[in-house]
Amino acid sequence: MKRIAVVMAGVLTAAVFPALLLAADNAITLPAGTTIRVQLDNSLSSKANETGDRFTADVTEPIFVHGEEVIPGGSTVEGRVSMVKKPGRAKGIAEIRLTPETIRTPDGTTYSIAASLEDAQGGPGVRVKDDEGTLEGQGKSKKRTAEETGIGAGAGAGIGAIAGGGAGALEGAGIGAAAAVIRNVVKRHKDIVVPSGTELSFVLSRATTAKKVAHPSNTMVCPTCSA
Repeated sequence: MKRIAVVMAGVLTAAVFPALLLAADNAITLPAGTTIRVQLDNSLSSKANETGDRFTADVTEPIFVHGEEVIPGGSTVEGRVSMVKKPGRAKGIAEIRLTPETIRTPDGTTYSIAASLEDAQGGPGVRVKDDEGTLEGQGKSKKRTAEETGIGAGAGAGIGAIAGGGAGALEGAGIGAAAAVIRNVVKRHKDIVVPSGTELSFVLSRATTAKKVAHPSNTMVCPTCSA
């Protein structure tokens, strides 16, 4: 009986060990600091979205490690909206934070990732404000504020001139400008909108184990990549 068990163990080892070697040979590490460039699939905003909402983005550039393709172009990054700050008055500029969680390659393989947003291009007035990858909106329009202040001052000057001549015009201009400033302060900042198609760059904060992409033996994958 003992001899049979030893034989069976040997058979199982002979069957499984080559597969383990093959898996180990195909395994490759995406190091921390690797940049993943994607294009956002769905529009996001501080008005329409809440914390926990999902987002997806398409990988626009394949990722190579030591000349081996690991993440093909067309892979999908999936994640969640991890923070939404609604716009307020005065300093309450709208914010939104995106946290990527997985990458799914075209062959259906999924890898868990930890990464933060480093850059965003294509969203009007949207910028990355901190190391956590928080996206900040543009807030109120400074140009519009200046225009409203000028209009208020002009209207006040006109009314003041009618009421009290030159001195009244100056006083009226000051009152009109002050009223415009106060009106602008009580107005809310704009919602942040990150439109579909926005180009995002995520950076891995910790290494991820993936596998090499299988290509036909006569295919040259990345002749310019360094080993």
